[in-house]
Amino acid sequence: MKTSDFYYDLPEELIAQTPIEPRNASRLMLLNKKTGEVEHKIFRDLTDYLNPGDCLILNDTRVIPARIYGVKKDTGAVVEFLLLKQRENLVWECLCKPGKRAKIGTQFAFGNGKLECTVSDVLDDGNRIVDFKCACNIYSVLDEIGQMPLPPYIKEKLTDKERYQTVYSENLGSAAAPTAGLHFTSDMLDKIKAKGVRIGYVTLHVGLGTFRPVKADDITKHIMHKEHYIMPPQTADLINETHMNGGRVICVGTTSCRTLESVADKNGCICADEDDTGIFIYPGYKFKCIDALVTNFHLPESTLIMLISAFAGYDNIMNAYRIAVNEKYRFFSFGDAMFIY
Repeated sequence: MKTSDFYYDLPEELIAQTPIEPRNASRLMLLNKKTGEVEHKIFRDLTDYLNPGDCLILNDTRVIPARIYGVKKDTGAVVEFLLLKQRENLVWECLCKPGKRAKIGTQFAFGNGKLECTVSDVLDDGNRIVDFKCACNIYSVLDEIGQMPLPPYIKEKLTDKERYQTVYSENLGSAAAPTAGLHFTSDMLDKIKAKGVRIGYVTLHVGLGTFRPVKADDITKHIMHKEHYIMPPQTADLINETHMNGGRVICVGTTSCRTLESVADKNGCICADEDDTGIFIYPGYKFKCIDALVTNFHLPESTLIMLISAFAGYDNIMNAYRIAVNEKYRFFSFGDAMFIY
């Protein structure tokens, strides 16, 4: 298939700029992957479509406020740093803008000296390796001076950092939120549990590759970015028990989906694991583990719309997206959701 097969026309005004309140008041499209039938609900109605004995798998990663602004010590020039990946305790891979101001050996100060750094290397893709120095925990400093690394299509300023975190976020490490989970409230999760649905957690630290366009015309030529995941033993056991007992494994978000499909063996059995995954799921892929998926509406020609097309069927997804545009659903990170079952 070609990348252009996954294009759809999206009016700019349908790109959600701010989160809706309360979280679970967003709209929810139901998509039956067998029939292609579409229904329109509110996200809080999702509870009605979960059955006792099902399990819901959530990604508990937490977004780092990873956008910080440094001042060059010698000239005072300002450079934007986006922390992408922690290599060691205070050694990070960063994206710097403008990169020409962040040459090897250049020193920067952040937050009036609360954090300092030296650029130690420039990678082939232009990213920088940066050695930070601070008197206390770097995450505490980032929480104080950093900004949320919102996607480039969001132009509005986020007033509450927690609105770009899920209510169950725990493990720091993401450069972007697992946005399908943003719709859940703590109260809604309690109601889901009370219904007899068990909840399990995985961790996949979302990288900025999520927003990088597919440049290859032939989708099979695209190389996926790698992201770090953790599959805890208790979650592996929960998934296996759910299938053994005839329940459904329902992933919240493409990140949870990619974690399970990276770990599952050919029979769909899950073992505890921690590793990096570069799994690329597109039409033709045979799913091994997941039965249903909660997801947001994704960018045209992105790897994420390719993944859900593999899960629900290409024609079903493209038709559902046409309906979503006509019905004026809100798209992308702060937008509405879809339940594919």
